[in-house]
Amino acid sequence: MNTKIALGIALCASLLATSCQENSSKKVKQEGPVAENMGTTIAGEFYYSEEGAVLKGASFIYAVAMDDMAKELGERVGEVKQDIYDMVPVMVRGIVSRNPALDQGQEVWEQLLTIKEIVSVGDQPAAVDIKIQDQKKADVSN
Repeated sequence: MNTKIALGIALCASLLATSCQENSSKKVKQEGPVAENMGTTIAGEFYYSEEGAVLKGASFIYAVAMDDMAKELGERVGEVKQDIYDMVPVMVRGIVSRNPALDQGQEVWEQLLTIKEIVSVGDQPAAVDIKIQDQKKADVSN
């Protein structure tokens, strides 16, 4: 009886071991081109200058990688801006990562957006949250 149990356990163990083995001799052939990771779709207000670019949303502000895509978006936004400080609503697809300039001790935004695709650009500047005006103060001295 003990021999039957031991034989049964050995048989089950060998079946389990052979069924869980990876067959490394199998090769998978890829069909078609490899798709690039386009990231996530992000909507926000875009500001661009020669010194830098940012994308501001309701709960985030991302530095934008200054590459050809950022320059192209900057040109498209420039056609809509009425003032040099205007921000324009945009929708882009991109990848958000930790800003490498942080590791160099620079004071920068924590996250960096690398734009992969421009989805849309608004046709008007975003409403201004805070407007700074020069005001002359009246002389109140007597």
